[in-house]
Amino acid sequence: MPANKQLYVFSDFDGTITQQDSNDYLTDNYGMGQAMRVQLNQEIIQGKLSFRDGFAQMLNSVPLKYEEALETLKKNVAIDPDFSSFYEWCKKEGVRLVILSSGMEPFIRSLLEQYLGKEEATKIEIVSNDINVHEDGTWNIVYHDDTHFGHDKSLTIRPYAQLPEEKRPHMVYCGDGVSDLSAAKETEHLYAKKGRDLITYCKRENVSYTEFETFAEIHKALIEFKSENVDKA
Repeated sequence: MPANKQLYVFSDFDGTITQQDSNDYLTDNYGMGQAMRVQLNQEIIQGKLSFRDGFAQMLNSVPLKYEEALETLKKNVAIDPDFSSFYEWCKKEGVRLVILSSGMEPFIRSLLEQYLGKEEATKIEIVSNDINVHEDGTWNIVYHDDTHFGHDKSLTIRPYAQLPEEKRPHMVYCGDGVSDLSAAKETEHLYAKKGRDLITYCKRENVSYTEFETFAEIHKALIEFKSENVDKA
């Protein structure tokens, strides 16, 4: 195994890096409400509804203008306090960290800017959906691709997974919900957040995972993994 074999960490953003899911927060408090959102999520998990269509229904139910939505999220959505030290460790140790999100990049970078500062929020690698803001301040999601997920996260991971073994990086994925279903089977190891929909899916599909509550647990586990599998490679 070559000495330069790298560790890649792919992570969901909402509900994984953040303590609250920003899109769920808007939907529950300003849109269709929690009960209907949960029902749609169950239909997505059961394969009765595409994530793309269900997510659009949720976001379209939110009447807030773009700036109102952005300020609401900045005031109410917190990032896992243990993420900062994990992020700094990744930079120091040469671990590639990629945020794979079904959320929207302007919201994600604004929340990260509050927490990591503007410079780091600009540099961090994000693959996500986008936002189209209209002249009157209304907005809509712009999906990353044409798949039924809207953003199929597996499409970012799979090119690395298909590399020859000697060139393939070690890869892990961190997630929590229905937007992570496409990525759940694509990496060597999966970290799934306690009590969330991704664990429901993993149990049903017999997908191996490690449960976590904060990034402190992932950080600790990956320090050990790196020392055993990367530094000694």
